[in-house]
Amino acid sequence: MTNKTVLHAKHLESSAKMVDFHGWEMPINYGSQIEEHHAVRQDAGMFDVSHMTIVDIKGDDAQAFLRRLVINDVAKLDVAGKALYTGMCNHEGGVIDDLIVYYFTETDYRLVVNSATREKDLAWINEQASAYSVSITERPEFAMIAVQGPQAKAKVATLLNAEQTQAVDGMKPFFSAQAGDLFIATTGYTGEAGYEIALPAEQAADLWQQLLDAGVKPCGLGARDTLRLEAGMNLYGLDMDDSVSPLAANMAWTISWEPEDRDFIGREVLATQRAAGDQPKLVGLVLEEKGVLRTGLKVITEHGEGVITSGTFSPTLGHSIAMARVPRSVKLEDTVQVEMRKKLVDVKVIRPSFARNGKKAF
Repeated sequence: MTNKTVLHAKHLESSAKMVDFHGWEMPINYGSQIEEHHAVRQDAGMFDVSHMTIVDIKGDDAQAFLRRLVINDVAKLDVAGKALYTGMCNHEGGVIDDLIVYYFTETDYRLVVNSATREKDLAWINEQASAYSVSITERPEFAMIAVQGPQAKAKVATLLNAEQTQAVDGMKPFFSAQAGDLFIATTGYTGEAGYEIALPAEQAADLWQQLLDAGVKPCGLGARDTLRLEAGMNLYGLDMDDSVSPLAANMAWTISWEPEDRDFIGREVLATQRAAGDQPKLVGLVLEEKGVLRTGLKVITEHGEGVITSGTFSPTLGHSIAMARVPRSVKLEDTVQVEMRKKLVDVKVIRPSFARNGKKAF
């Protein structure tokens, strides 16, 4: 049976085209994926992300448990509300999921994990927690709306009361605050400023309508994918999975190697891979001539073959972009080739970040 978020009826009211997304009936677009993409880059758009999973971790061992569970070090977090992007690896060093950790106190954290990985994430987290004094609580009673774009904060501000306005005033990127019934975070998945707002499910339709009335455009999964790819953000299942090392998924920066005695899951394998320097790497590809780079296409380099993990047409740039896993010896600014319809086309290698704040980023 397909799951529906609490905003399902609102999507139908806006004539959304609905699709199955990992067991959830979700909007792919509301008529024009391109218009929705540009709305986020140029003004403000919103996404129903209620299918994502919020998990609260509490208890005397919460910090110790998370320092074992994830590859980044939550001990870095010492300001209430601060957020941390990280990966959660298996014992073989493969990425079980990427997630955001929100810090409240050393005994109180919140995780937001992907919808597609919800069941295995929860099973893994609970299995690893058995030796720790922690409680693990999924929060399905919350919906979540992401409002993104250069005008996103200003448009949300028109809806906030004095207490909520004060809670988010001057909030830096990757922070969060509980503002009345709203849990508001300056995190996102589009490369634009904005908020991710978690709130009681029964209030979600009202907030969605208020945002619509404030001129925030509803956006579907199609625009979300082109926006995140332009921003160079990984998508689980394409750019990484259980068989892929974070070193091969442009996630090395999320690994905290210090202190040396922090024994996070997968550390030994990842340290061996790091020393060997033999993992492939994730790079960006740019195709400025006609054609669209697609997932699975072969990449040919003088150092060996690679593969495109995510590819699309970039509405902001007006040409195709992609992320590809290639041999580590491939360098930025190299020209490599992609096999498209039995022809080889030249593409340029860049860092996997294509657009930020509405502009070309390379």
